[in-house]
Order: sequence, then structure tokens, then C-alpha cells
Amino acid sequence: MKRIVLTGGGTAGHVTPCIALLPELMREGYDIQYIGSYHGIERKLIEEYHIPYHGISSGKLRRYFDPKNFSDPFKVLKGYLEARKILKQLKPDLVFSKGGFVTVPVVLAAKNYHIPIIIHESDMTPGLANKLALSSATKVCANFPETLKYLPEGKAVLTGTPIRKELFSGNKLKGLDFCGFSANKPVILFIGGSSGSRVINDCLRGMLPTLLREYQVIHLCGKGNLDERFKDNTGYVQYEYIKSELSDLMAAADLVISRAGANAICELLALRKPNILIPLSAAASRGDQILNAESFEHQGYSYVLKEEDLSITRLLEAIHTVIEGRPEYINAMNQSTLNNSIETIVNLIKEQIK
Repeated sequence: MKRIVLTGGGTAGHVTPCIALLPELMREGYDIQYIGSYHGIERKLIEEYHIPYHGISSGKLRRYFDPKNFSDPFKVLKGYLEARKILKQLKPDLVFSKGGFVTVPVVLAAKNYHIPIIIHESDMTPGLANKLALSSATKVCANFPETLKYLPEGKAVLTGTPIRKELFSGNKLKGLDFCGFSANKPVILFIGGSSGSRVINDCLRGMLPTLLREYQVIHLCGKGNLDERFKDNTGYVQYEYIKSELSDLMAAADLVISRAGANAICELLALRKPNILIPLSAAASRGDQILNAESFEHQGYSYVLKEEDLSITRLLEAIHTVIEGRPEYINAMNQSTLNNSIETIVNLIKEQIK
């Protein structure tokens, strides 16, 4: 039996593509192990699938000053030594890395043992962790055509992002019933990410009386962001986080308003969901969400509203524009050719193991 080590962590976006690959890898008969941080979000997500999990020390390498910059390199070094020990015991045939700082020690340790390494980069430009790992990689999977120019020649492969198959099995009526909604009004799904977005949450709640005249609203507000003042509003439901019911809520939604993380927007593309993207500002990130959103806007998949331009008036205008133009957005998304990411990546894994 061939053995594969998956690694990725720090955010759900660094784990869900690995989870999307699990059914096909299992069907192919691979023994699957996972290396992540001791207590990161990846541990809980992966252990739910009964995959053996190995924790290592993890430190973040920052581009800005932070007192932790003096201690985190030692955590990375410790993680590297732990990853070497784990890989020596497991003797995997391949390492698949989805990114996040926990992956850097794993990739470097795999290179030390001459283990083939496949890296997946979801964003338009590689993040710092993947930049550090590029020279060690055998192949690098890219999500956007524009990303190929940033990757080493001969290593880059345009694959798209693996999408969890369960998202395609959603039932609109089940989604409406779960929320207590009727089928007479359109549904808008707001997604602020696993930790939530204060600016999006505040804007939505400020416009709620106006919005509920025409629409029903599902609000995924993030952990700790429920607001009891709005719990009795007819046509409005709020949840910190949704897992198994997400496919049904997606099916019920006529419009999705979301941040512009690569995995999230690729799921919207795969489901052909008209959407409004509100990317993280450059002041709060390295600007990757802005580039992701611009690419989707250019291809006609999304309406983009910059965070610094966000207001109740602007968002209401955007909602009416996208609702009226739904057929055009869906038609543009139907032209996408990145529909077989799981098959493409699994075939790439087979080739590298051979």
C-alpha cells in the first residue's frame, strides 16, 4: 500500500482542499496520514475523518515586526526536527502540502529524505510559506492561470482547487426548511469566514430592515459573533458556523456575499453561484484576496466591492445589480474549464509516486 502524507494548516482554507481529496485517495487505496500543528484548526477538521494525525511545533514567519519573531524561528526548527522524525517512521511515498506555516518544516524534512513533494497554491501569488517551499517541490499546483508566471518553470501545473463533493449534493428545499424560510422570496447567504468579518457583519445588520423587505438572509457570522438583538427577525437567521448543512444552504441561496479567499470563491464558481466579493483590504492582508477577486471579476464570475468602499447604500446597489444580472454571471461561470481538479491532482500524485 502506498502512503501519502498530507499537510496544511492555520486556517480552514489550508485544510478543506486536502479533505476534498480524501474520498478519491481512499478509493485508490492509499494509506493517508496528516501532519499539522499541535492544536490548530486542522487537527479538529482532520480527526473527524479518522485520519491518523501527527502534531508538530509551528511558528509563523512574519514580514512585519512582532516580538514573536524572536521566538518563532525556534518553534520552526523544533517542528522541522519533529517532522523529520515522523517522516522517518512513516516512510511516505509522497507529501502533499496545501500551505500555511506548519507545512514549511514538513516540506524541508521531506526534501531531506528525497520524498516527492506536491505543493498546492490557491491564491494568485504564492504566500510566504509556499515561497519558502517552492525550491523543494517536485510539482506545484496552481489555481489561477495568472499564477503560473510566479512559479518555477517545469514544476507548475494548472489544476484548480479541489472542491468537496458533498457541496454538490445540496437540496434547496432542505436548506429553506432548515432556516424556516419560504420559497416566495430570494435568499442571500452572507459568509464572513470561520472567524467572521466585523465590517461585513456590521454592514449587514445595519441594512437588515431594508434588506428583509425583499429578501431572506442567512448570515454565517463567525465564532463569537452572534447578536441576540436580531434573533427574532422574520426572514433572518444567523449561525457562527455551519458544516453538514452548508450544501443545502448553498443550494437555497440565490446570491452569496463573501470574502475572497481562494477556496471559498472556487466553491462558488463550481456551484455556479452569483456572488459579491468583499476582499480583505491590503492594510489587513498581503493583498491576495484583492487579486483573487479581480481575477474573478475580469472573467465575469463576480461583482467586487472593495472593503474601503463598503456601505449600506453601495452594498444594496450591488445586490440589486447581481440579482438582476444572475443569468449573465451563471453563463460566464459555465464557461470555466477548471471542473476536474480532484481527478487532475490525483493523477499528478500517481505520476510522481511512479
